[in-house]
Amino acid sequence: MSSTETPLPGAYGTRISVELKEFFRQREAVTFTVLFPVVLLLGVGSVLEYDIGYGVDFSQYFMAGVIVAGIVGASLQNLGIYIASERSDGTLKSLRGTPMPASAYFVGKVVQVLAVAAVTIALLLVVGVLVYDTALPSARDWLTFAWVGLLGITACTLLGIAVSSLAPNRRAASALVSPAALLLMFVSGVFMPFGQLPHWVQTIASLFPVKWMAQGMRSVFLPEQLAADEPAGSWELGRVALVLGIWCLLGLVLCLRTFRWQDRGDR
Repeated sequence: MSSTETPLPGAYGTRISVELKEFFRQREAVTFTVLFPVVLLLGVGSVLEYDIGYGVDFSQYFMAGVIVAGIVGASLQNLGIYIASERSDGTLKSLRGTPMPASAYFVGKVVQVLAVAAVTIALLLVVGVLVYDTALPSARDWLTFAWVGLLGITACTLLGIAVSSLAPNRRAASALVSPAALLLMFVSGVFMPFGQLPHWVQTIASLFPVKWMAQGMRSVFLPEQLAADEPAGSWELGRVALVLGIWCLLGLVLCLRTFRWQDRGDR
């Protein structure tokens, strides 16, 4: 190896550092990805003040949904837009021509998603506790929170990488990915009780990972009695794990089949 090449471990560390710095230096990205869920919690939680049942107000109920919104924003939405932008402006093509291993690029993106999601979730929990006196999960529920969150982040990150290949540039990606992500969150019960949605909407939502991630998160923040309001009358945590796991595998397959380092017209 020549002295000018970056050692393999250093390539991963360097790429992670670049991804984190580039994201947090972009005021627009931080505002819409990190702060938007917080503003959403403050706005919706203050306006919709009604009792869900069993002493649960809407702000407590909404905590699960807004955390899912933060995860989707940090992974599927953010990656779908910014990877398309890096492809269209030639960044990906340039990176592919460097000694950096291709896997370092994806590791950097994954760490960025994890960091952004962690910051977003932490802010939401702090706001929930300080502003709405939100009850935090018990010790056992934190374990559920961890595996639901990690599986959901993995599935949505892989889908974000895959859908980035559908748009030729950042503007087109934003017009495609943002409305699709918003629609997916709406039909998945992120912004309102899932049981209030029409049955056919529930059926469609059940095909996608966001619905199951939201259901798993509700099991963490809501009392067991509210599981009766779910379509199956329970939290179905086994099925949550199964569906999210399937979407992780499907997302990986889609990434391997669709990801490209440059625009089709450049070949």
